[in-house]
Amino acid sequence: MGLSQNTIKLIECPRDAMQGIKKFIPTEVKVAYINQLMKIGFNTIDFGSFVSPKAIPQMRDTAEVLERLDRDLLKKNQLLAIVANLRGARNACEFPEIKYLGYPFSISETFQIRNTNATIDESLDRLRDIHELGITSGKEMVVYLSMGFGNPYGDPWNADILIKWAEILHREGIHILMLSDTIGVAKPDSIRYIFEEVIPQFDQIEFGAHLHSAPHNWMEKVESAYNAGCKRFDAAIRGYGGCPMAKDDLTGNMATENVLYFFDQKDKDLNVDMKEFNSALNLAAKVFPT
Repeated sequence: MGLSQNTIKLIECPRDAMQGIKKFIPTEVKVAYINQLMKIGFNTIDFGSFVSPKAIPQMRDTAEVLERLDRDLLKKNQLLAIVANLRGARNACEFPEIKYLGYPFSISETFQIRNTNATIDESLDRLRDIHELGITSGKEMVVYLSMGFGNPYGDPWNADILIKWAEILHREGIHILMLSDTIGVAKPDSIRYIFEEVIPQFDQIEFGAHLHSAPHNWMEKVESAYNAGCKRFDAAIRGYGGCPMAKDDLTGNMATENVLYFFDQKDKDLNVDMKEFNSALNLAAKVFPT
């Protein structure tokens, strides 16, 4: 299950880029943008979420977006949808085009309640139910361990806590864990420390990095994760987005163009069509408000 030494997986996250924007992005605009993203060659596209429209109004049209996407492009792409409870998972499982169910699981009790209105124990029960449904529906789970690199709420945080939860989730049958910064508090030392501690202990888990960054310090974060053995990276074109449940001011996502630049300098071929990527880069300026 683990990644080979030379395999880099890049996951594009338009859902994370869009979800915190208050002005509703028209459905047809989302469809056109995701269709363009599907021409590029990303490993996976985190395209939408089946969550409460009251909590995340921007994602209320996820099902309609999916129904209107180009069918030929869908055959060539792997889609991921975020779910926060069993109801959302049931909705997502109605669509065979979705391969992955993403679930936000926090090692911070404070943030877990804030993000999903559930304690960590309650969230684990939800995860078990969603995973069972996913198995019967042919979906694989991607679990996001938020506050993976630090905790601004004063909850306990260290590598041992992450390792404990990785062990628990592995026993539950979870094979992809995204360690998530969520609000941009991660420093190169903490990123390196965490990945160097957890990756060697779980050869059956694919660990990834969901990092948020300001424009000036992105490279040191990607480099720290990569040098510590991480081979799976979430990103969003132009670094748009952030978690609206974390705090009032969104901290941008890792910009896809920066990640591509980094791995180009490392002579790593991510099999991305740069002509189509540049088209998406230009389109993004029209999709997202400035």
